[in-house]
Amino acid sequence: MKKGDEDMFFKKFKKTLIAILLALYIMPSYAFAYSDYIVAGGKNIGMELNAEGIIIVGLYKVDNSYPAGDAGLKIGDIITSINEKPVSSINEMVDQIDKSSNKNDIKIEYLRNNVKNVTSLKLSMDNNGVFKTGLYVKDSVSGVGTLSFIDPKTKIFGALGHEILEKATGKILEIKDGKIFDSTVTGIIKSENGNPGEKNAKLEQNDILGSIKENTNKGVFGIYNDDISNEKLYKVASIDEIKVGPAEILTVLENKTISTYDINIIKLNKKQDTKGILFEVTDNELLEKTGGIIQGMSGSPIIQGDLIIGAVTHVVVDNPTKGYGIFITNMLEEAEN
Repeated sequence: MKKGDEDMFFKKFKKTLIAILLALYIMPSYAFAYSDYIVAGGKNIGMELNAEGIIIVGLYKVDNSYPAGDAGLKIGDIITSINEKPVSSINEMVDQIDKSSNKNDIKIEYLRNNVKNVTSLKLSMDNNGVFKTGLYVKDSVSGVGTLSFIDPKTKIFGALGHEILEKATGKILEIKDGKIFDSTVTGIIKSENGNPGEKNAKLEQNDILGSIKENTNKGVFGIYNDDISNEKLYKVASIDEIKVGPAEILTVLENKTISTYDINIIKLNKKQDTKGILFEVTDNELLEKTGGIIQGMSGSPIIQGDLIIGAVTHVVVDNPTKGYGIFITNMLEEAEN
């Protein structure tokens, strides 16, 4: 290659390199793949989440002592093995205890704040020949909420808009799997100032709608199995497209009928992950039936015009005519993580 040709080659190479580096620099570091149009939920659903281990939710006295407490076990600990055999359900735990040749010294492995610990638990036999552990345990949690969205391309769904907590410990439930299923609203307990109401519902656990994969502070997420081919699609609103003013929520108050109710968005906080939308209920029918926001409405989609903008997450306890919502984009981004 001649000297002039070399100079021309390196000039072109330098320009190409600069262009590539510039393209890399301005290209976003990530891109979310959720659809521009999604199915808005509103459907009342039952949920069952299986814990990642067996949760200690209480201790009880046996023969005037607390054997579990004496072994150093506490509420919130997660039992993962009995006598060095992994267990993930109460049935498996009972089975391993029954198989133990020395019930006076059960070896228990457990997690506390994600740190592994080992202890020995001494069992006591009651008058009926039943061994007592001194432990109240739980391996699953069930409840009622509202479906927020389904992505028609991936069939990913989101619900609730907030995490499910284990009631006894107040901690987020670490799950291995779960399911959502159909439910029918059978009654309403109205909200009052300082006392949020709730939906009463019949859970139809044989009518499974989807599988749960995640429980996070932005909602419960998984894969939807039921047919959505005839469902209406709503455009996903960016945070900048959402306005203070009139909007609607979709939710069920009776049987399985999804109805639309008017709200007014009072304030937007674009930096808030889970309570970015503050709104008040303005629909007279909803206020008459529920007193405002009630438990079980979590996840109800918020619609503004032809856009899906968010989902209901919390009630203002001292004034249940007001509530908070999460931006729908925050839920969609979390669903893809």
